[in-house]
Amino acid sequence: MALKDNCGRPLLNLRISITQRCNIHCAYCHREGEVQRANSSAEKMTLEEIVRISKVAVSLGIYRIKLTGGEPLMRQDICEIVRCIAAIPGLRDISMTTNGILLDTLAKPLFKAGLKRVNISLPTLNLETYNKLTGGKLENALAGIKAAIEAGFSPVKLNMVVLRGVNVADVPEMIEFARELGVILQLIELDPVNVSREYFVKHHRLLDEQEAILRDTAVKIETRRLMQNRLIYHLPDVTVEVVHPTENSDFCMHCTRMRVTSDGKLKPCLMRNDNLVDILTPLRNGATDEELKELFTKANLLREPFNKSK
Repeated sequence: MALKDNCGRPLLNLRISITQRCNIHCAYCHREGEVQRANSSAEKMTLEEIVRISKVAVSLGIYRIKLTGGEPLMRQDICEIVRCIAAIPGLRDISMTTNGILLDTLAKPLFKAGLKRVNISLPTLNLETYNKLTGGKLENALAGIKAAIEAGFSPVKLNMVVLRGVNVADVPEMIEFARELGVILQLIELDPVNVSREYFVKHHRLLDEQEAILRDTAVKIETRRLMQNRLIYHLPDVTVEVVHPTENSDFCMHCTRMRVTSDGKLKPCLMRNDNLVDILTPLRNGATDEELKELFTKANLLREPFNKSK
């Protein structure tokens, strides 16, 4: 039985930030709402601590875990982390968000370890734009996408943050690219989290125009009830999802997520850092599983729609 917050929303998904390190630097990255930027220091949580937190979460009815960062593939023990979490009884799905740059060599080992799905950040297919946005090389990301498909991940999703004045015109090409590869494209509105007000105002672009085109060409439209009511547009031979992160109340009113920060705190809401619950310190001080469950319960009751008044 899943935990429910005071608004009746079930807690079904856990996003665990296993590092804040990253091998590229996307200006639009929200870093799962963590204030501190990545650095070269060692990760805050050990493999064993990540796995124990995951086991407690699953015992409370959470059945989907996504590994995030930073860049999760920066951890040397990433395959072992995946293997241990995937083996937890009751867990239905373990997935990962990644920039894909290191997937070329890690896709097959991760799939063998039990990873089921990957979301790969890909803002553009333009070499120069990609480098300007991320500081990385597009060919490395494309090699990672190819490796993920060949390894057998299903689905493979491409995350495209749409930025005004940067890559809006690239959307049709990205849809065609997704069609050719047989992957899902997610069009994502820029989130105001961890970006400057100036950057947000300059680059935020509503996806109304893109959705109107998708609506006209879709053969079927679905609503993901347990994923913020986001819409899925099934076009001929390709699927496109549209993500409106915080600009609409549906995202909040239908949220089923909690996060674990890279330094071991339960984070009830992406948009807030004033209601975190430390789980790592009690764990290291010998807390029992029942005591850790109580911390999850406490954090869950702090979950509330950020946009509840909208």
